[in-house]
Amino acid sequence: MLSITAFQGTKNVVIFLNREDEMKPKKVTDDIYLIGDSDISDSRDCSVYLLNLGELVLIDTGAGPSVNKIVQNIEKLELDPAKISTVILTHCHIDHVGGAHEFKRRFGSRIVMHEVDSTAVETGDNRMTAAHWYGVNFAPLAVDTKLSKEEERLTVGGQEIICLHTPGHTPGSISVYLDRGGKRILFGQDIHGPFLAEFGANMSHWQKSMEKLLALKADILCEGHFGVYQPNKKVTEYIERYIEEYWE
Repeated sequence: MLSITAFQGTKNVVIFLNREDEMKPKKVTDDIYLIGDSDISDSRDCSVYLLNLGELVLIDTGAGPSVNKIVQNIEKLELDPAKISTVILTHCHIDHVGGAHEFKRRFGSRIVMHEVDSTAVETGDNRMTAAHWYGVNFAPLAVDTKLSKEEERLTVGGQEIICLHTPGHTPGSISVYLDRGGKRILFGQDIHGPFLAEFGANMSHWQKSMEKLLALKADILCEGHFGVYQPNKKVTEYIERYIEEYWE
């Protein structure tokens, strides 16, 4: 139980918040949920998103230790984790890929990512995955579907999912979007960086990638660490803020 002290006139008012409420999965829009992040699942996790398309799709998996919590969050939504047919990894860093082994082992989920970043995952490169930063070992993991084009389309449960190559944060970073329920939902992971040379970051490539994302005119942005932004005005403001920050 958490408590926050608010001030009302000359009196202090203590408001009690249930920590369990903070750690519950959150609905983004119909059929799309935030089921993991540094508050919901583990302090080391990126934002983990679930798409319910009849089959289930995960966008990233967290760092690994929180897999059980993420599975429990899926069950709290009264969905069956065994239906996770596809795991899309937006790039090779451990906070995004660390749980992929378990989802593949438990549920037979196919692993999808860009071929450039897949090398670090398939070889268990603890430097390029940044696993050494976390003091953990990342074992080699076979990637089932390797993306290689600027734009590629997957179909899951009758829904088209578009994967865009958006290098910058890493050479093989991708962003994912779909049109559903009259809205365009964009999963633009780690738009904010960081941009470190040791991981192959490239600011010129990143700027072009951001221009590509702005052109989508997404209604909802599901970001990699800082939550959900909507409507389009807030999506645009969020992306442009980082462009201005890095190119001023």
